[in-house]
Amino acid sequence: MTSFLPEGKRMDTAENLSAVSSYDGLRAAMERGDILEARAVSCDHEHNLRVALPCMRGVIPREEGALGIREGSVRDIALLSRVGRAVCFTVRDIVSEHNGNTAVLSRAEAQRKCADTFIKGLRPGDVIPAHITHLEPFGAFCDIGCGMVALMPIDAISISRIEHPDERFTVGMDIYAVIKSVVDHRITLSHKELLGTWEENASCFEVGETVTGVIRSIENYGAFVELTPNLAGLAELRDNIHVGDTAAVYIKSILPQKMKLKLIIIDNFSEPQLPSVPRYFVTGGHIERFVYSPPGCDRTIMTEFHS
Repeated sequence: MTSFLPEGKRMDTAENLSAVSSYDGLRAAMERGDILEARAVSCDHEHNLRVALPCMRGVIPREEGALGIREGSVRDIALLSRVGRAVCFTVRDIVSEHNGNTAVLSRAEAQRKCADTFIKGLRPGDVIPAHITHLEPFGAFCDIGCGMVALMPIDAISISRIEHPDERFTVGMDIYAVIKSVVDHRITLSHKELLGTWEENASCFEVGETVTGVIRSIENYGAFVELTPNLAGLAELRDNIHVGDTAAVYIKSILPQKMKLKLIIIDNFSEPQLPSVPRYFVTGGHIERFVYSPPGCDRTIMTEFHS
């Protein structure tokens, strides 16, 4: 298996199931150095992970549980938090004991292969799949391959500003991301460049339509209502509106040359909107430059990706 996917993405594939379901399959995977996946079912008092294999016992010794555990740069919570979840691994040995066989596994080795073969080759502008592992007020942490985690800062999630990443993502969500920077093997991700330009998003709407949006901010001159994560318009103020409200808005005008939508709030209600699967305009390949603003607009908003 040569693809370096986020953890959990290969566990139910036919190739993986075939490899872990028998002694011969596991032995062959060991000889090839394949990366496999199964579920960690427990972590013992010495922080060794027990892995559910159909054909025999599986164990990931503590020092093989993650890159950095042996050196002390990664805390043991990285092991404990895997219980009940898929873990990737290579097979280091199969030990025959009086009560059966035990496969000695290494998640650290799988991560090392991922780092050396996949992550080392990533460059700013590369678009990759990612998996949301946890959310903090400052950003989203994403598994970009074999449990290797990269940060997506909150201001890189969408053009429309949000207060917390949980307004866009849920833990466990599969997304796409673009490599924003690579500094000393530390990767930072971005997301907004994959969600379309102003013009691409505005083309989904027509003057005279009434649609729903989310009120993101209220200023003394109007309320900004988000129609998509990369598109917001300015609505006239009215009484009893609040940030976070869902609003039904009438589209009064669409002005590409000014990069503006003028809206009228018809109604608003406080029902929270759960994060939905993002609509992507780009899902692979490489981006050199993303120009958000329309041609001829008096201001330019763009991202350039430099290696």
